Amino acid sequence: MQQQRRTFLWLWLLWLAGFYSVWLYLVLGLGLWPEAKAHWPIAAAMAIGSYAAGSTPMGGGTVGFPVLVLLFEQPATLGRDFSFAVQAIGMTSASIFILARRQPVAWAMLNGAILGSLVGTPLGIWFIAPYIPGLWIKLIFAVVWASFGILHLYRINEIASHSGMTEFNEKWDFKVGCWIGLFSGATVASVTGVGIDMVLYTALVLLCRTDLKIAIPTSVIIMAFTSVLGVVVKNLTTGMQPGVFENWLAAAPVVALGAPLGAYIVALIGRKPTLVVVAFLCVLQFVWTIHSESAQLGITGIAVSVLAVALCLLGFERLRHWGTKLAGERPQPAY
Repeated sequence: MQQQRRTFLWLWLLWLAGFYSVWLYLVLGLGLWPEAKAHWPIAAAMAIGSYAAGSTPMGGGTVGFPVLVLLFEQPATLGRDFSFAVQAIGMTSASIFILARRQPVAWAMLNGAILGSLVGTPLGIWFIAPYIPGLWIKLIFAVVWASFGILHLYRINEIASHSGMTEFNEKWDFKVGCWIGLFSGATVASVTGVGIDMVLYTALVLLCRTDLKIAIPTSVIIMAFTSVLGVVVKNLTTGMQPGVFENWLAAAPVVALGAPLGAYIVALIGRKPTLVVVAFLCVLQFVWTIHSESAQLGITGIAVSVLAVALCLLGFERLRHWGTKLAGERPQPAY
């Protein structure tokens, strides 16, 4: 088995060789090194983001989006398109690494989510995302990630204790995956550039009570697929936002190694500490967003944002309760 893993890892090394050959051609052959060098801050930020991308169910855009939009004060649409672009490299690299190491994946639900995303993501890019104002994009990102972070802060022990996954009919898993891919691809991923991985992961750990060693690699692969799809669709139809390529040029060589490194290191130190840290960051970015946009939101907008987080958490708890019943277990309190 060990020899077999070493053999498959050559596929990942071949991917890296191909990517870095193209990147070197761009920066040296086409003289784009000054552009890459000028955007070094996003490369530094994505050193952290890429680790989170490979070791948690949150894509590299989880860091890239708030850094560009909140810290660098760039348009939310740029943060969204950059998330697609940078994850198309980092998450793809992590996915190839995961598959090369033959890590377990929830294939039935993943295949369904891929099919759903194949339909939902382009529809969202064409018919939903163009009509979402920049402020709403920020709030959707902030609310989804905050609720996800809070969920892990009070349910982390339970989530980390799962072993294997609840066995259902594979056709049922596939159908659930299809609906997840269709809905989250059309709404969350197309609008923010990230999120479909978190939705699929949430269904796996709350509904199917799936081991993190299965749920997280599965979420990485669906985000890789959706990111590549998003880049292709946007480049062929609506076009990417100005500034995406320059930031991608700086960050891509970092995430190509950083995301697989995160997938490897987390297997040594455990996923729970990383998830807790990232969960705190998710809550922090919500507070940061509300503070920076408080003038536009007003008291009503802030109250609605907090209510939206509460509704997301209520939905998570209903999903968990359903999963507990399906597994034939008595619901446990948060701890």
